[in-house]
Amino acid sequence: MSAANQERDSAKLKLAAGAIGIVFGDIGTSPLYAFRETFVGPNPLPIDDLHIFGVVSLIFWSMTLVVAIQYVTILMRADNHGQGGSLALVALLSRSIGNTNYGWLVVLLGVFATALFYGDSMITPAISVLSAVEGITVVDHRLDHLVIPIALVLLVALFVLQKRGTEKVGALFAPVMIIYFTTIAVLGIVQIIGTPEILKALNPWYAVQFFINDKWFAFLALGSVVLAVTGSEALYSDMGHFGRGPMKLSWFGFVMPCLLLNYFGQGAMVVGLPDAAANEAINNPFFYLAPEAYRLPLVILATFATFIASQAVISGAFSITHQAIQLGFVPRLSIRHTSDEHSGQIYIPSINWALMIAVIILVLTFQNSSNLASAYGIAVTGAVTIDTLLMGVLFIGVWKWPKWVAIPIVLVFLIVDGAYFAANLLKVPSGGWFPLVVGAIAFTILTTWAKGRKLMRSRMTEMGLPLDIFAKSARSSTARVPGTAIFMNSGSSGTPSALLHNIKHNKVLHERVVVLTVQIADVPYVAESARCEIMDLGDGFYRVILHYGFMQETNVPLALSSREMCGGPFDMMKTSFFLSRQTLLTADNPGMAVWREKLFSWMMRNAATPMEFFRLPTNRVVELGSQVEI
Repeated sequence: MSAANQERDSAKLKLAAGAIGIVFGDIGTSPLYAFRETFVGPNPLPIDDLHIFGVVSLIFWSMTLVVAIQYVTILMRADNHGQGGSLALVALLSRSIGNTNYGWLVVLLGVFATALFYGDSMITPAISVLSAVEGITVVDHRLDHLVIPIALVLLVALFVLQKRGTEKVGALFAPVMIIYFTTIAVLGIVQIIGTPEILKALNPWYAVQFFINDKWFAFLALGSVVLAVTGSEALYSDMGHFGRGPMKLSWFGFVMPCLLLNYFGQGAMVVGLPDAAANEAINNPFFYLAPEAYRLPLVILATFATFIASQAVISGAFSITHQAIQLGFVPRLSIRHTSDEHSGQIYIPSINWALMIAVIILVLTFQNSSNLASAYGIAVTGAVTIDTLLMGVLFIGVWKWPKWVAIPIVLVFLIVDGAYFAANLLKVPSGGWFPLVVGAIAFTILTTWAKGRKLMRSRMTEMGLPLDIFAKSARSSTARVPGTAIFMNSGSSGTPSALLHNIKHNKVLHERVVVLTVQIADVPYVAESARCEIMDLGDGFYRVILHYGFMQETNVPLALSSREMCGGPFDMMKTSFFLSRQTLLTADNPGMAVWREKLFSWMMRNAATPMEFFRLPTNRVVELGSQVEI
């Protein structure tokens, strides 16, 4: 093997190990509660061979169909320049079918899947940490009263640590998760050796037999079985961090075998126990896998693993919010970069504290992980079902597959995912309402902001004066002063209201006037060579458009100072930035419902200022106000 190939394989292995630590924590901690919930959840099943074999078979085939085939094998091929996730997929689809009759529906589906993700990112830390800490009751049942206080302390610490970023603690993630996955696999193998007949559950007939025998109760069991594949959508969303190849290697080569060995081990243990012992063990089969002397270390290891899983989901919420801001679905928020080397490591304070408050409320309201399991599945299955519909659009609209090939494949996945979603809808009264409420609120915010921005830009374009006409009229009639004035403009045409107001009130123009627009492309990254687009309008007037990808930081001073353009270099100490601050008024014929206009106005007032978002120097910014009717 050549040195280049060895180096490439070594890099791939390192990325695969990193993915185990960062990406697979959510699905990796599912064995703590997924198998258990089918027997002790809202619709408990009898603890006998028929049901144990049926549930284990369902878990195996669900993981194979949903995670291994749908997400890892198919959807990971649908990358938007290396990035995955619902919004990245929508951006990819929009380039091909955005102008069609159903383009708007694709966008709405992607936005709703994103909205559901926020519900998931609230429930995952709560259920994961709670389920791990509940393991102490297996060690000593007298410690039951300490579960909630310990869980709350751990969760608050988790959110407090977010501002430090994942760079410092990230190096610990992979080793801990590798130890965790190896441990649960070994525990499963020990039980399988003792009761090898559990391997019969690899045969899908046991899942079919379960449905033939139980019918309605087997359908209800799907609401708990699906907990085994929670985190599958996160694999797709986090693809950009590690790449498709390393993630497939870590999934098929390590994570999936470890998870399946543990699930089969849990089934084997319960099958091999006498009835009384099985009834006790089923309340926490994950921890009963370990001999009594090793249960406390297993509790500690599982708690570390859930801590890491929660960290990954919270980081995912930051990343998807950043994407949504750049794509115009969320108002500008204060974003802090926590790494000098990795642009994707960010911290968004408002999202962090909102998630923390929600997680604390969830723990105090639902009290235990079993109750939380009722709220968990619906967000995941809703997002997975939407991804399946988008996958159909991908097959036909982008990859140009024949319909006779695409439709049957999509229907198979839609039947599976739809069944899981339907089973979880029945859990709405017992907690499933929570992620739906969170999703509805997030969907309203996302769509209101997108609609409001569209209306406001349309109105400002109508009111605007073409910049070339303004330049011709102003160049000879207004006094010029030394320096550079940069007027930020949301559109790529027209004259910014701040420029008009500056002429009106100050009656001067700078020697160099730059109308600057920042445009976010529907690709993750724009090359530095394609960053700037410059139009010289003559007599010191310029229009500049800076192009960024939706995963990039919009640092305007850095982009301007790194190149010489518009007649010379930009000296920030001789440059003034003029910003427009709009006050919204309700038009006689409003473009959207009045309550949505009020919501949009509130979001505008509370959004991060362009000065903060574009990294403008604070002592070089002037704001000028205007009123806009929408």
